[in-house]
Amino acid sequence: MLTSLAICMLLNVCVGWGTNEDLIISILGRRNASQRKLIRQCYAETYGEDLLKALDKELSNDFERVVLLLALDPPERDAYLANEATKKWTASNRILVEIACTRSPKDMILAREAYHARFKKSLEEDVAYHTKGDFRKLLVPLVSSYRYSGDDVNLHLAKSEAKILREKITAKEYSCDDIIRILTTRSRAQINATLNQYKNEFGNDVNKDLKEDPKDEFLTLLRAAVKCLVYPEKYFEKVLRLAINKLGTDEGALTRVVATRAEVDMQTIKEIYEKRNSVPLDKAICKDTHGDYEKMLLTLIGHVEE
Repeated sequence: MLTSLAICMLLNVCVGWGTNEDLIISILGRRNASQRKLIRQCYAETYGEDLLKALDKELSNDFERVVLLLALDPPERDAYLANEATKKWTASNRILVEIACTRSPKDMILAREAYHARFKKSLEEDVAYHTKGDFRKLLVPLVSSYRYSGDDVNLHLAKSEAKILREKITAKEYSCDDIIRILTTRSRAQINATLNQYKNEFGNDVNKDLKEDPKDEFLTLLRAAVKCLVYPEKYFEKVLRLAINKLGTDEGALTRVVATRAEVDMQTIKEIYEKRNSVPLDKAICKDTHGDYEKMLLTLIGHVEE
């Protein structure tokens, strides 16, 4: 196996005149996050420059975007994506929900620390400043949350909170304190137990009952939070499906999902995608992308450590 120093030397060769994109793909696309972090550290120590800056000088367009996201340490990447999301906030922007609801409690702490270090502000501060009303009411506690991460559940609590959800949803009190509290403080295991109880008692999934007004953008965000908390792989499959199947590929969403989920649950996402769309994800990507960008995406969805 190549040492970090040898890899740094190869990377130094492939930036500058005649950038070797295939070598970049081979090196960064086939290493895990810990290995890429070591490579970046070694590069800075050896050449006195951040690898991200070196790559930024030489790459462009969608390929640059996926490489730079990949080269960032996961907490830095989450901080970077969250900051982008606050700057261009719209009601349909679900990136903050993705980050807050699919990362582990420890990962969220690291992301908040990375945000503080990079932007000299707290993530909560920026989210509160750039959102308002019901969106702020949901998003600030979501990004602030530190959930219990174990598997223990309280079935009595699940039953009582399932009834609370039913009452509030039936009354269309979607942004009430109780719904926000349950979704932003309970562990994933506890939320799963509550939602299972909800379906068993009332016959529908919570998200089906939240679809009563499909044009309500807050409800759309609320459904995204539920799906990210309960079954993130299904959520990300849908993001990919919409990104690829829409008229004109949404490269931003495609890049974000592949870069952030490649080492997390991409295999499951691929299986769900093929079952849902009757076509393998790699073939769908090949149809909608090209060149070095396509090569990197395909490398990542078939992630293999060397």
